[in-house]
Amino acid sequence: MRALTVVPGTPGSLDLAELADPEPRSGELLVEGLAVGVCGTDKEIVQAEYGWAPPGRERLVLGHESLGRVRTAPDGSGFSAGDLVVGVVRRPDPVPCGACARGEFDNCRNGRYTERGIKELDGYASELWCVEADYAVALDPGLAEVGVLMEPTTVVAKAWEQVWRIGGRAWYEPKRALVTGAGPIGMLAAMIGVQQGLEVHVLDRVTSGPKPRLVEALGATYHHDDVDDVASKLQPDVVIEATGAGSLVFSAIRNTAPFGVVCLTGVSSSVRKTQVDTEGVNREMVLENDVVVGSVNANLRHYRQAADALAQADRDWLAGLITRRVPLESFEDAFEPGPDDVKVVITLDGGD
Repeated sequence: MRALTVVPGTPGSLDLAELADPEPRSGELLVEGLAVGVCGTDKEIVQAEYGWAPPGRERLVLGHESLGRVRTAPDGSGFSAGDLVVGVVRRPDPVPCGACARGEFDNCRNGRYTERGIKELDGYASELWCVEADYAVALDPGLAEVGVLMEPTTVVAKAWEQVWRIGGRAWYEPKRALVTGAGPIGMLAAMIGVQQGLEVHVLDRVTSGPKPRLVEALGATYHHDDVDDVASKLQPDVVIEATGAGSLVFSAIRNTAPFGVVCLTGVSSSVRKTQVDTEGVNREMVLENDVVVGSVNANLRHYRQAADALAQADRDWLAGLITRRVPLESFEDAFEPGPDDVKVVITLDGGD
């Protein structure tokens, strides 16, 4: 089989390799790969900024945003040949810490977790892959063209779960949400916000291309003005921050309604420095009972929430998020940015 591999820590090592077909172990599914999504983490690994190969190996099979179709499944697994599935990314640490022992491995305390396609476990960017039945999640059969969006949807499903849990510490009835950033994470966060009945606003800097159209088709409102101007007028009850840009983060924090919840999903650069009125931010957060929370990764509960959210979504709208599909043999094109990219997907089954 063909697989997309990289040597973590070595620039220019991304390559399409011919590997032996995998043999499923006890309790594992054998899956025909259909597609993998390409995200910022994949690009960081390719640029030698991140990633770990499996122990004793030089190369890592890339790909954590998976989609496949079951070829074989063990008896009693709950899966059958032909099922549409995704593989969970993270595995709990072997110790395990208290969070991992309780299934909350997205909140691992000691950092010994592993991740498919990222940290010490091969990913899903191959024509065949195996996954433990306990770490596979079935999708609605009608999602074959867009189910590769599952993993980023899990990230925002968790983010929204955190928002509602935090808000639930007292009476909570949010009306308006602001999403900063109209990439895949931001778009899917907006989608779930709309599904929850909120008035949703999305802020991004571009003024043309697919992003404004996608937001409007969702029934949300698109903005491209200064974040302070937008947020101060909206006074959102909830902010899902999906850029990691320091100036946007603190503008959002300063401009929520009382009892506002800001959930950070974007990772900030360690290079850029942002000047902040820390005293003013502190005063507002204390006097208004505001909360800022970081959120990363997802556990099995969030995968199921994401599967439900995608099943409820408009399929044509979801398809609009996938702005480029690149065949496996042209993998390098998937890592070159396009002017109108939202989500780029590598197809593994010969589709285009």
